[in-house]
Amino acid sequence: MSGHGHHLTEDEAAAMFEPAAWDERYSAPEKIWSGNPNPQLVAEVAGLTPGTALDVGCGEGGDVIWLARQGWTVTGADFSANGLARAARHAEQAGVADRVDWWQVDARTFTADGRSYDLVTSHYLHPPAGGMVEVIGRLAEAVAAGGRLLVVGHAPSAVFSHLTGSQHKAMFVAEELLPGLPDDFETLVAEQRPRTVTRDGVVVDIQDSTLLVRRPLTSGSRDGLHRAGPDWHDPTV
Repeated sequence: MSGHGHHLTEDEAAAMFEPAAWDERYSAPEKIWSGNPNPQLVAEVAGLTPGTALDVGCGEGGDVIWLARQGWTVTGADFSANGLARAARHAEQAGVADRVDWWQVDARTFTADGRSYDLVTSHYLHPPAGGMVEVIGRLAEAVAAGGRLLVVGHAPSAVFSHLTGSQHKAMFVAEELLPGLPDDFETLVAEQRPRTVTRDGVVVDIQDSTLLVRRPLTSGSRDGLHRAGPDWHDPTV
């Protein structure tokens, strides 16, 4: 989403949904994000037994690094090559590079291709025109039997009145994503959680739309799971 104080045109907003705009943002010398893990990730995952994880829309790698530090083997996925390169550097600096790999892929065309993970997570991924309903179905394909899918996004709010119509349509409440999931997934959390943030020096209250679901564990399925990540991609090369 755009900065709190800048009003974008619809054309500018449409460009922000594409890889080139994020490659440009991630080419700047300074960090864009704090590097801290997203709070809903910590709330829902801190108590789980580590396994394999896929973070889609990983950006600069803050969540990937946190998961790796908790003992997870993590694949960070993003459609921005520059974002992945920056995330790889951060993981190296954090001393967890041996626990992570990277995958350049657009969530809108993502396919699991037989890969599966104990945890699939995505934070603040907002494809245009309500596209997150389709995306969550794609992400669900990558969840191993007994595994979990955590998706967090911005809930519509008057706080975002400066954004364009297309940006508002990209927001969602958790329950709106449920039709995109396979019928057998169990819903563990579907709610909007309040959070206070500071943007451009202004303290504002927002809500995190938080959806946590679980794929059923079928008898004997975990013995034959293929949990390998994608072909390893080094974005720094």
